[in-house]
Amino acid sequence: MARLAVDYDRIRSDLADSFDEEFEVAMDEERLDRMLFGANQPPTGADIERGVYFRELFRLQRELVRLQDWVQAQKLKVVVLFEGRDSAGKGGAIKRITQRLNPRVCRVVALPAPSERERSQWYFQRYVPHLPAGGEMVLFDRSWYNRAGVERVMGFCSETEVEEFFRSVPEFERMLVRSGVVLIKYWFSITDEEQEFRFNMRIHDPLKQWKLSPMDVESRRRWEDYTRAKEAMLERTHIPEAPWWVVEAVDKKKARLNCIRHLLDQIPYGEVEKPLVTLPGRVRHADYERHPVPAEMIVPNRY
Repeated sequence: MARLAVDYDRIRSDLADSFDEEFEVAMDEERLDRMLFGANQPPTGADIERGVYFRELFRLQRELVRLQDWVQAQKLKVVVLFEGRDSAGKGGAIKRITQRLNPRVCRVVALPAPSERERSQWYFQRYVPHLPAGGEMVLFDRSWYNRAGVERVMGFCSETEVEEFFRSVPEFERMLVRSGVVLIKYWFSITDEEQEFRFNMRIHDPLKQWKLSPMDVESRRRWEDYTRAKEAMLERTHIPEAPWWVVEAVDKKKARLNCIRHLLDQIPYGEVEKPLVTLPGRVRHADYERHPVPAEMIVPNRY
């Protein structure tokens, strides 16, 4: 009986540890709230109850694992684009989607600014190598829509290049869909006031200041320019083969759950039969003796 109790405790500990990352993120958000507003700051009425949030998140993540298995088994090619203003919550949603998934099946692409060579290429060329093969999901944290957004607003491309993008992107995406790619496009939407609030949080939190780039700061000044660019982008690239889906993201927790639930609804999937795995007995050799690790190689136990 004692042996069973020890094993049960270890199992419980291992399962709890697998959820720790999400709890740590939540604790970090609470720490920031206390730092900025004081320990007695009450939650807003719109906040989703934490127990409900975690329960639903873990349930949806289990469904994402089932979806991953289906994509792999059926050799599907899935591309999900995440667009939105700076601090709109794209990264948080992507993190919750990929948190329990196999990185060999589901990977994130977040490209840096193009090099001089890439700027001389066909615009879509730098994105094509990152598209999935059969059995893969690729999540783009910003995508080819940079041209319709940040590049246009910040003057990194000409209006002629923007117009060519608007002519080309519907055909490019139809070509992807005809080739068998499941293409899903999300725009994370927040208010002017919410972005200002999130930027101020980053300014005052030493653990998050790295998230606030000079480009982010400039985007605050150009809020209306970004709004006009977004409206033109949605109007001209919302096509039946690859429509845009807008995620209301002022409440980050609700936005994550709504996005994951919607993503699951876009791809019909089922259970994948898996063979029963049985651990084989370990092979032991009479002439093998494990050598001790030299003490100077061991990391000191500080905790």
